[in-house]
Amino acid sequence: MSWLDRVRAIEELEDAELDGALIGRLQAGGRALERPLRFSTPTFKDYTSSELKGCAKNSFPAFSITAGGCALMCDHCQAKILEPMIPATSPEMLEQKVRDLVMLQNLQGFLLSGGSNRRNEIAYERYYPVVEKLKREFPHLKIAIHSALLDETRAKRMEAAGVDTAMMDVIGARETIRDVYKLDRPVDDFERTLAALTATDMEIVPHIVIGLHYGEILGEANALDICARHGIHALVLVVIMPFYAKPGSFVTPSSAAVGTIFAEARERLPDQQVLLGCARPPGMARREIDAYAVMAGLDGIAFPADGMVAVAEAIGRPFHQEHACCSIKIGGEAAQGASCAA
Repeated sequence: MSWLDRVRAIEELEDAELDGALIGRLQAGGRALERPLRFSTPTFKDYTSSELKGCAKNSFPAFSITAGGCALMCDHCQAKILEPMIPATSPEMLEQKVRDLVMLQNLQGFLLSGGSNRRNEIAYERYYPVVEKLKREFPHLKIAIHSALLDETRAKRMEAAGVDTAMMDVIGARETIRDVYKLDRPVDDFERTLAALTATDMEIVPHIVIGLHYGEILGEANALDICARHGIHALVLVVIMPFYAKPGSFVTPSSAAVGTIFAEARERLPDQQVLLGCARPPGMARREIDAYAVMAGLDGIAFPADGMVAVAEAIGRPFHQEHACCSIKIGGEAAQGASCAA
């Protein structure tokens, strides 16, 4: 039986509009069956599905050093992505909240983020002494950070503070940087940032936003080429979410177009982890996108839609679940099932 027939038989995908030619390409490529699949359910967001359970414990939260503030206010986000994060607007606030969570809720790590300035930079420097102290006292903590744009000196300082994983958005089209980000910086600045980060010993996990140019596919192929040229640890793909954006300014890219980018990413980065991150459209579009991710051989899916365990089982992919940011805990042996750690 073909993958298309198996997936169409899954109740949650009965009404899905699936691209048979794309699924045939994914099945013929056979890349999915070579790799175990990780379902990531980090605790900075409530989650439950018909197949997987979330974790009530704050074992891996996200902190924003600017609370909900961002100077860029890009068209696609309008700073709304910061809203669910825990405010930590001073180093002292970050330290106290982390210590409380270590003592009370078995904190395993955290994501440090925040809004950027008008040059797409985030001023983390005054937080690094606290990060160093926390890492020294609690060496088990895994610390991830959204780097934004930076140079080699700032990348080295980030590394010296004890950051484990650095993440950044890679944009492959000058028009998108100018129009969506309202930012006067070239594509080369994004590649230079990636080069500076990969020159450190941190695990570098760039992100590509599919459909970032108002829902149009523009620059994604170039962004994939940029990532393929550097020694990244993993790549996270996310999909534009129009309800975060200025009303009427974005459309949702077709699920098949997104699935095609998944296939191209898997082909161009055959030896790196390629992951589907938190941000993507809701509803049936999410189920279709996630199904393509399973069949394309992506290595992980954050907050998977209903039916994705069934898709994995239908095509014979082993899977497991982890309650951590998909960018932090990469790899590991796959085993079916998972539970919230005691």
